[in-house]
Amino acid sequence: MRIGELAERAGTTTRTLRYYESRGLLPARRAVNGYRTYDEDDLRLLQQIRTLQDFGFDLEETRPFVECLRAGHPAGDACPASLAVYRRKLGELDSLIEQLRSVRAQVGAELARAELEAAVELPGGPEPRCELGG
Repeated sequence: MRIGELAERAGTTTRTLRYYESRGLLPARRAVNGYRTYDEDDLRLLQQIRTLQDFGFDLEETRPFVECLRAGHPAGDACPASLAVYRRKLGELDSLIEQLRSVRAQVGAELARAELEAAVELPGGPEPRCELGG
């Protein structure tokens, strides 16, 4: 298939495919007429890249998976380098989750404090004037 058909089937643009090619992630095969040619394996490779990017992997992190697919592993993630990227990404996600839990706890404490303060101030006194820039 040609680049336009591959882009359409993969749900991306020809510009993206050319970029992947320049980064060495997509093979640069050319027909005798000079047109880029692709096959079903290239489509599967692109689907792997897009899935990983949907999970938050950056483009360079997809490289071991692409190489694993090219080596003949059907899922692209059974190679040692792919497994290492999975482990590293899980560590990053665990760290982010812990950071979010900490921020959530702080926001929850501030909300509880503000609600308590509001409950104490309302009976018998004027409502505090809160002005938001505007």
